[in-house]
Amino acid sequence: MKSESHMSARHLPFGDTALVVEFGNTISLEINTRVIALSEAVQKAKIEGVEELVPTYRSLLIRYNPLKTSYEQLVFRIKDIEKTLKETATKVESKRITIPVIYGDIYGPDLVHVARFHGLSEKQVVKLHSEKEYRVYMIGFVAGFPYLGEVPDEIATPRLETPRLKVPAGSVGIAEKQTGIYPCEAPGGWQIIGRTPIKLFDPRQQPPALLKPGDTVKFKPVSEKEFKTIEEATLKSVYSSFSEV
Repeated sequence: MKSESHMSARHLPFGDTALVVEFGNTISLEINTRVIALSEAVQKAKIEGVEELVPTYRSLLIRYNPLKTSYEQLVFRIKDIEKTLKETATKVESKRITIPVIYGDIYGPDLVHVARFHGLSEKQVVKLHSEKEYRVYMIGFVAGFPYLGEVPDEIATPRLETPRLKVPAGSVGIAEKQTGIYPCEAPGGWQIIGRTPIKLFDPRQQPPALLKPGDTVKFKPVSEKEFKTIEEATLKSVYSSFSEV
C-alpha cells in the first residue's frame, strides 16, 4: 500500500474561481515539498488566467480568472506539470535566515507559562526553541506571517484560552507544535515567548515578505542592548525607504 505522501494528488474545485490541489492530510516535510515545488513550477509556467497561488501545509490553492481559462483546462495543465515534477528531481529554491530574538520579560510575556507548563526553566525553553532549525511550511493569517515547524515536544504548548486583542509586531510565539512570528500588530492566541526587531513584511520591498515557504529559520537569542541596536538600524532603513518614495 502506498504511503500518503506518495499517493496521487486530488484536484478539487474551490468555488467558481479556484482549484485546490491536495497532496495529503498530514503535516509532512515530503508533502510540503511537493506543494511548494508545484507552486514554483506553476508560477514559472505562467499559465494564462492564473492570478494567485497560495501554498499551505498540504495543498495548493490556485485562483484563476474563469474568463481566461476553464476549470477543466486548468486541471489538465496542472496534471501535466505534476507529471514533469515526478520525472525530475524535486528541488525547491530556498534560503536560510537567522532571526535575532529577545526572550522573556515584556517581550515574551508567556515564556514563564511555557516553562511552568513543562516543568522547565525559562533558560531551558529558550535553549530548546533556539537550537532547532525550522522550516517555513506556509505563509498566512496576516501578510508575511510564517508558520514554522516543528518545535521540540518538550515545549509544544496549547494556544491561549482567550486570545489577545493586540500582539506586538515581531512577537515570536508557540501554538501546539508550531512556532511563528507576527509581522505586524494583530490579535492572536499564540504563547508569546519573545520578540524580534527584524521587519518580516514591507510592501515597498520586492518581494514584500522576508520569508517564503521552503525557507529555513534559526532563532538567535540576543540581549536587550543588541535588540535595541538592531531595532534602530531597522527603523533607519524604513525611514530611508520612505524618503526615497
